[in-house]
Amino acid sequence: MGFVQIVSHWLAWVFLLSEWAIRLVMLAVVPFRRTPAAAKGWLLLIFFEPWIGLLLYVLIGRATMPRPRIEQMARVPQALAKVRERLLKHPNIFHPELSPGLEWTGYLAEKLGRMPTFAGNAAEIMVDYDAIFARLVTDIDRAKNHVHLLYFLFIADAATAPVIAALGRAVERGVVCRVLVDSLGSRSGLHILIPKLTALGVEVREMLPVGRFRSKRKRLDLRNHRKIAIIDGRIAFTGSQNLVAADFVGGVTYEELVLRLTGPVVLQLQYIFATDWFLETNGALESGNIFPDPEITGLIPIQALASGPDFPIQNNQRFIVALIYAARKQVKITTPYFIPDEPMLQALQTAALRGVDVHLIVSETGDQVLVSWAQRSYYKELLEAGIKVHLYQTSFLHAKLLTIDDHIGLVGTSNMDIRSFVLNAEHILVIHDPGMTGRLKTEQSRYISNCRSLDLQQWRQRPFRLKLAEHLARLASPLL
Repeated sequence: MGFVQIVSHWLAWVFLLSEWAIRLVMLAVVPFRRTPAAAKGWLLLIFFEPWIGLLLYVLIGRATMPRPRIEQMARVPQALAKVRERLLKHPNIFHPELSPGLEWTGYLAEKLGRMPTFAGNAAEIMVDYDAIFARLVTDIDRAKNHVHLLYFLFIADAATAPVIAALGRAVERGVVCRVLVDSLGSRSGLHILIPKLTALGVEVREMLPVGRFRSKRKRLDLRNHRKIAIIDGRIAFTGSQNLVAADFVGGVTYEELVLRLTGPVVLQLQYIFATDWFLETNGALESGNIFPDPEITGLIPIQALASGPDFPIQNNQRFIVALIYAARKQVKITTPYFIPDEPMLQALQTAALRGVDVHLIVSETGDQVLVSWAQRSYYKELLEAGIKVHLYQTSFLHAKLLTIDDHIGLVGTSNMDIRSFVLNAEHILVIHDPGMTGRLKTEQSRYISNCRSLDLQQWRQRPFRLKLAEHLARLASPLL
């Protein structure tokens, strides 16, 4: 045996032993502080491809937040303590009586997200993509003190050009404009967006920055998925729509739902923005101009529920599961991505078995192939439990809303998937109002009228190759 063959032989043994060492070590490491489903997904990857799995785990798989982030988050309450103290004592901040039997919902949301229900709000449902941009531009042009934008995806394109121009005009009037964009979500366009906004005098920061020399932000999988626009602390926009053209993904046109809000709840969204700004800049936004005296503009009780890896538990998942178990008549979920964890899947199945009319509204076609396959793998279980699955035909329905009976509606940025429950910074608005809930249900009925409803027998007859692809994708669902 020649020298080269000997070296190759030993290298092969070293490689083989290293793979088994990785498998055995990670068998002890991966399950730590992780759900069984997530642990199963990581271990499956590592056992098949040890070195690739280890590399991905180091990049995106660790179960703890980076220490600098934990320490910075711990300083938020003190940095914004004066704001909370002043606002909670204001006469226009009061907690309304909620629907009988549902008082606990406001209490639970407050315990999870630390924000109470505020009465006195007005809300407008907006679904026209271009009209949402136009209304935002109009409000920015009327701004007198500040404009705050926090978006997962903000791209400088033809659709957002009027928004960027409005920010420039606002700066010229002396209005302070601050923009937060997710580093990875907006990565493809940051090299254009940031210089353009900076040249206009806009203060812009990347959220959760990623890069070779950004060692304090090593978790590439932790993203800020929120979408909030605030003008003068008086007007807010939030919902599913990013700042990007509706057709930014080839072959897909996005359809959205956004709320334009006025009233005290705007200050809760402002608090979320101020928290994220502090986490990225160490600067506390606490002045009376940033948090003006709240105004009563309507009759709707609303509270914001923030969630994400900065919180000790999965706020949005816990609250939504609790609502599903509490439903008595109907549950309607509209989401672009449906990859539930086991508790949510069981809650939906149990609700249907109790006689609750449960509907899931998702798009027929997706914008992410692997996610779409994994999502489809759940339809059979849902249909067998009596849950109605509706596939939207008109466009890619990106709206994110949920209605429970006739009393509670949820609108926000959170998808019904494991990523939104565990890894993304998200928020939802909890709307404790039958009238507003009815308007949201009207939108969901409109969606259903443009859907193809699945039939269990027909779904069972789909080709085996599709079933195989769907269930293989499902194995990776905790990692998506």
